[in-house]
Amino acid sequence: MVTAANPPQSPFFKGGSSSQQTLFISDLHLCAERPHITRLFERFIAETAPAAESLYILGDLFEYWIGDDQLDGDPLARNVAQRLHRLAASGTRIFFMHGNRDFLIGERFAREAGLEILPDPTLINIGNTSVLLMHGDTLCTDDTRYQSFRQQVRSAEWQQAILAKPIPERQALAQSIRSQSDIEKSMKPEAIMDVNADAVTDVFREQRYPVIVHGHTHRPARHEHLVNGHCCVRWVLQDWHEIGGYLSVNAGEWRATAVSG
Repeated sequence: MVTAANPPQSPFFKGGSSSQQTLFISDLHLCAERPHITRLFERFIAETAPAAESLYILGDLFEYWIGDDQLDGDPLARNVAQRLHRLAASGTRIFFMHGNRDFLIGERFAREAGLEILPDPTLINIGNTSVLLMHGDTLCTDDTRYQSFRQQVRSAEWQQAILAKPIPERQALAQSIRSQSDIEKSMKPEAIMDVNADAVTDVFREQRYPVIVHGHTHRPARHEHLVNGHCCVRWVLQDWHEIGGYLSVNAGEWRATAVSG
């Protein structure tokens, strides 16, 4: 763990408490086709998350998101929003960061789920420790094709054009993107879809050596990096494919825990 005596300040810097539990999750990819993962999520929200001061969802909560009007016709979306809202009402602060599957989540979902949307990246502090939160896809710089796609779909113009289309067209587009993504991943070398070491080093250096927490790569682990004489830590969050998992911080102790059942 890296302790920053004077953590860098930014418009997105948020304070935290070292005496309360903080939870991090990502890459749940909730969808109707995997109801067992939805049940794991429901149990996590009901049994684990209420004990936390804060819950950070670092992207890909859903397998796809075609716009906040998905709440009107998708029982799963409504169910998730309602459960998150009840958690927020119980006192746990919830923060969400867009992933590469749910980047169209907007203010209506945030309001109905009782959460706050964070930019990627966001710097927070937990006690005296500076922590940089990311979805993680911006670190995968070797995958140049994906980075071009990401730049396109994160533009305001592209998103406005997509959201103006009828729901059936957006659903068809989402399915097409999912299918194309699966095909491309099966053809890419594994290393290309992981983080680039130089990109990670650059982020540590630019942000003054925080702990980094991210998802996206589906390679959960705790990594140590030596950067300019600083021993830096990078946590990669568990994806929720067959089982789930979360990262917790409580009284300075960091722990990765599996969720199964």
